[in-house]
Amino acid sequence: MKLNQQFLKLHSLYGSLESAVVTLDELAGRLECTHRNATNIIRKMSDNGWIAWDAYRGRGRRSTLRFLVQPEEIAVQSMMQAINRKDMSQAIEQIRAHRRSSTLQEHLQGWLLSYFGHHSEIKSDKQIDTLRIPIRQKLHTFDPLYMNLLAESFVSSHVFDGLARRTDKPDEILPAIAHAWEADESRTVWTFHLRKEVLFHHGKIMTAEDVVYSFERLIRSSRRTLYSFIYKPIKSVRALTPTTVRFELEEPNELFLPFLCTSRAAIVPKDLGQMGTGRFGSMPMGTGPFKVTEMSESVCVLEVFAPYFQARAHLDRVEIVHVPWETENSHGEVLSPFHVIHSPSAAEVNWSQIHSGTTIRKFVTCNTKKAGPLNDPTVRAHVLDCLRGSDTNQPAVVPPNNEGDRVLQIATIPQYRQDAEALAQSLEHSGYACKVVSPSPEEFKGDIRLESDLIVFSLIRDQDEQLRLFDLYLTIAEHVDAHNRIDIGNILAAAVKEPDARVRAAHLKHVEESLIRDHHLCILSERPLPTAYLPSVRGVTFNSQGWVNLRTIWFPPVME
Repeated sequence: MKLNQQFLKLHSLYGSLESAVVTLDELAGRLECTHRNATNIIRKMSDNGWIAWDAYRGRGRRSTLRFLVQPEEIAVQSMMQAINRKDMSQAIEQIRAHRRSSTLQEHLQGWLLSYFGHHSEIKSDKQIDTLRIPIRQKLHTFDPLYMNLLAESFVSSHVFDGLARRTDKPDEILPAIAHAWEADESRTVWTFHLRKEVLFHHGKIMTAEDVVYSFERLIRSSRRTLYSFIYKPIKSVRALTPTTVRFELEEPNELFLPFLCTSRAAIVPKDLGQMGTGRFGSMPMGTGPFKVTEMSESVCVLEVFAPYFQARAHLDRVEIVHVPWETENSHGEVLSPFHVIHSPSAAEVNWSQIHSGTTIRKFVTCNTKKAGPLNDPTVRAHVLDCLRGSDTNQPAVVPPNNEGDRVLQIATIPQYRQDAEALAQSLEHSGYACKVVSPSPEEFKGDIRLESDLIVFSLIRDQDEQLRLFDLYLTIAEHVDAHNRIDIGNILAAAVKEPDARVRAAHLKHVEESLIRDHHLCILSERPLPTAYLPSVRGVTFNSQGWVNLRTIWFPPVME
């Protein structure tokens, strides 16, 4: 790898000349090495056929250097070596290093894109279909209890199953690990009947005891996790038989069944404790159509689990590669794993785009529980107007003073720091002093929100939207005044008992309207979540979050 970089550096210095007249000492200076090392480098390049070196003996004597290969060839070799080592950071760095050469950058970028997508090979008379997917997010864990990122949930949804599952049709819920269920008249007792002989990836048969363990693990956890308002009020979960599980809820909750379709409610093996939580997070054992066979900082490899109870997946292998490719419009977690194309021209030629119907809504909320200027509704209204861009030329209602108590702290997660800084800049134009903090997603769940004035985040509007909205409004209720907190609580309490999804949606819309009216919530933007895919792909469906479902896609053979 180092020799490749040294060649490219020399070519950038002397490649414009038909032949360069230099000394070894000059080359050593350019390469930042000794005279002896420069001699070895030139010899190796000459042996590889990359250069012609007409040497003149004697220290300080000038020699002739000619280049015999194009830099594109060496740059691609260097990038291929990085990819073979699963070092995508180095591969991307090859492209960044050649930004000045648009031709070379496009060549490298095109080769990198060709590395991803569908690849087929014959091994032992069997066709092995591999799909390589680049993602921008770095994967940390697939444990349903510890996941924070959408990319982690995407992988987890193919490794684990829940008791029930969603389809790509709105509000449709079908059996998964449970083949049937019923609720009593009070809607607080739910009984699930499990499929027989469903296998975990390590060969153990899944039973009702595994289901009980999975939910008790959630209930006992002290972590602040998504949808805890659903599983914390579970009064009990019991195994009636090896294939029958009964849940008793403290109160009726019509979002209980939709929650069972989420990755958070995935069924894990009861013997998880023997593996250790950390190891289970990187090498999980689920019942899903794919099992994790490799996990590192840059790549996660999934291989098909042939005994899967809902029919074998068409793909044999999926390589999910972390590509730290930053663009001006990068939004971190909101990007589909297939949507990573940096060059619009490459997208137009090689890829097609479809939309899953999922959108991303960015918003900012005000923390009025914290003593400060935002307790005044007039100030809140003006601040939010500034963020919308409708009052950017008006002075601050409450100018900042030298004591620092008028500095507005804006909290967000690292993925949205750039958005938060743009909002801070807008407010500063109107005279508000601002400070942006972006703790980790885990820290963001803690006290940092209550210590801040404004909170920037996003909402995925997908099939789990009502679950997400409930979770969001319960969080917002923690940092609004008592009057609004009581109103939000009453509306949500009525909505959660409502069996009609359309009526629940109306209740949630009422909460949104009241928060906007009282200047607690400002919706900044909403955009669709795009998904790009190869033209030859078949069986494209989406999971509840609008990401491509690897369980169903397949690629027809290329006919000669």
